Amino acid sequence: MSADRVSVLLDEARANITRYSPEEAAEAMRRGAILVDLRPIEYRWRFGEVPGAIAVSRHVLEWRLDVTGEHRLKELRPGDHDQEIVLMCNEGYTSSLAAHQVMTQLGLTRVVDVTGGFTAWHAAGLPTVSRLVS
Repeated sequence: MSADRVSVLLDEARANITRYSPEEAAEAMRRGAILVDLRPIEYRWRFGEVPGAIAVSRHVLEWRLDVTGEHRLKELRPGDHDQEIVLMCNEGYTSSLAAHQVMTQLGLTRVVDVTGGFTAWHAAGLPTVSRLVS
């Protein structure tokens, strides 16, 4: 039996991107990389957020990462296709597909994703903040 189409897409994407461990992603942030959290707001509120991460809904990611466009993140340098951008989702699937897509379609050269996503980040004991109060 052959693999489903999404699994094939995921394998192709991951063959063409760099994946960081959560620790490598944290180090990249210390170097000045922009960490983009693709998770829905419900996940961020329920499970926490990475301090300094920028939340961007997946459906507007291309507009927000287009360094030539007027809707780009203010943290991005206009016209600079070589900025280090780390994408994070909940488990590392959506971010892999998104990293490959924005590199291919927008010409960005240093977009990576986090292996295991926020789940792995949290399990590694890296910093998180919660918006929920008890």
